[in-house]
Amino acid sequence: MPPSATLSTKIKVQLKLSIARLRMVQQRDEALSKTSRRAMAQLLEVGKIDSAKIRVENIIRSDITIELYEILELYCELLLARAGLLDSPTCDPGLEEAVKSIIYAAPKTEIKELHQVRALLAEKFGKEFALAAIDNTDGKVSEKVVKKLSVTPPREELVQGYLEEIARAYGVDWPKKPRDLGEPPAFIDDDDDDDTPSGGQAQKIIEPELPADSREAQEREDLSRATPPRNLDNPLHITPSSPSSENPRPKVTLNHMELKPSKKMQDAGLAKKRGDKSDGPGGSVPDVSELAARFAALKR
Repeated sequence: MPPSATLSTKIKVQLKLSIARLRMVQQRDEALSKTSRRAMAQLLEVGKIDSAKIRVENIIRSDITIELYEILELYCELLLARAGLLDSPTCDPGLEEAVKSIIYAAPKTEIKELHQVRALLAEKFGKEFALAAIDNTDGKVSEKVVKKLSVTPPREELVQGYLEEIARAYGVDWPKKPRDLGEPPAFIDDDDDDDTPSGGQAQKIIEPELPADSREAQEREDLSRATPPRNLDNPLHITPSSPSSENPRPKVTLNHMELKPSKKMQDAGLAKKRGDKSDGPGGSVPDVSELAARFAALKR
């Protein structure tokens, strides 16, 4: 009995060490898997599809191994939680799947602590029990463990799915998707030429007729914007103011500047003076009486 108790104690210790070791290996493999996924995304981005398809199988195998370690970790925790049943000389039916799965999978892993657990379990339950677990003759080993330890290559659909998921996670446009250019424009059928009076040609756009007030306003605006021709004379006509007592000889000014008559105007003025037969003294200059008569006429 004491040797049996000592063996159970060793199994408990190795189970705890195996759980810690399995967790550490899972973290390491997950970090390496992230680095490998980033490298796969770079290969897809530069168009090295064949190389990416070959190397992605290592990522698939690494993920499968991580899942296997998770299952074995759960089995170790189960045995540790039910350590009291390990004192029995025969394996309890509730522990048989966990014990045989660990014995079957331990040699195919790199966890040394798990190898020690396998050896202790084989010693505990006998050689025949261990051989049945290694060969899985009774089918007690977990199907998940058997499947994840198989060496069959991954399916093409799985490889394609992994590559698409990696490309989506790292923002790589793969596989190349055709751009959506929208619906094609609608073309006019040539058979409808009889319906168009212009024979298929573009018709002249007829602007709507504006009301009378709007037309007048539009014409005034067009005239205000129009530029007069350069060959026309100055259209500005200024009529000099009439003489008054304060300004007997008014002068025409524009912006406080005196406007002097041109040569033609001076010649015309001289001709008018020569033809004017004024009886007043001083020639063309009116006298006082004539000025008074003019002022009286202006007052009227």
